[in-house]
Amino acid sequence: MMPATELEISPVTPTIGAMVHGVDLGKPLDEETQQALHNAWMEHLVLFFRDQTLDPASLQTLGRGFGPLHVHPQGDMADFEGILKIYADRNSKTYAGRKWHSDVTCDLEPPLASILHMHEVPSAGGDTLFANMFAAYDALSQPMRAFLDGLSAMHASEHNFAGYYGTTTRETRDGEYPATIHPVIAAHPVTGRKALYVNEIFTTHIVDLEPSESRSLLDFLYQHINQPRFQCRFQWESGSVAMWDNRSTQHLAMFDYWPETRAGHRVTIKGERPKAG
Repeated sequence: MMPATELEISPVTPTIGAMVHGVDLGKPLDEETQQALHNAWMEHLVLFFRDQTLDPASLQTLGRGFGPLHVHPQGDMADFEGILKIYADRNSKTYAGRKWHSDVTCDLEPPLASILHMHEVPSAGGDTLFANMFAAYDALSQPMRAFLDGLSAMHASEHNFAGYYGTTTRETRDGEYPATIHPVIAAHPVTGRKALYVNEIFTTHIVDLEPSESRSLLDFLYQHINQPRFQCRFQWESGSVAMWDNRSTQHLAMFDYWPETRAGHRVTIKGERPKAG
């Protein structure tokens, strides 16, 4: 394994994302490399790697280097805490990441980060888009930022886990569908920067507003988030890895490769309860 001083980090866009070369993520990382990756992560929010060989056990080890693992409400892979199977093929009726979101914001303590290793990819398509929620917040007008600061939103999961995937409560982590309230604007615990913290999959309404006001405001914010100027797009190859900060980004997976197969494993790292900016 190369020392951290030989890492090559190349921005994908000026706003978000960087390609990283010179590290084997399947091997234990030394302290210098771990810190260099963390620093790059905080700067670019999403890191991309090519030609990585990782089985579920080594993916767990990689994730644990950044903190304790998060257990998904729908249940992890058998015998592999923190590991979720990502899979879609010609027979799939559902797929992960169909709308812009941060992972599992319905939890009281959502994952601080996710790391996805793809081992089977279609011949074309299946890209993932990532968006910078710091930039999305900064691009709002000062009066809008002032209005959003202090508001809270409900993040629920039953409509997604039961309604979309058909997961019963007996199949869930805690025997229930998690739901919790988070600030609309959250402060990043490392950098202190403010980020938009509502998303299309989990956020159901803004609790401080009337229903019609909440719907109109969320529709505006989702349209705002969906601007290409905040985004980068990653084209997967077999062996590619993406590592993203859930506290400052959202992502969207494309299902444009039917009838081919897209398969991988994702590990999530336990975070803390989001705090208002």
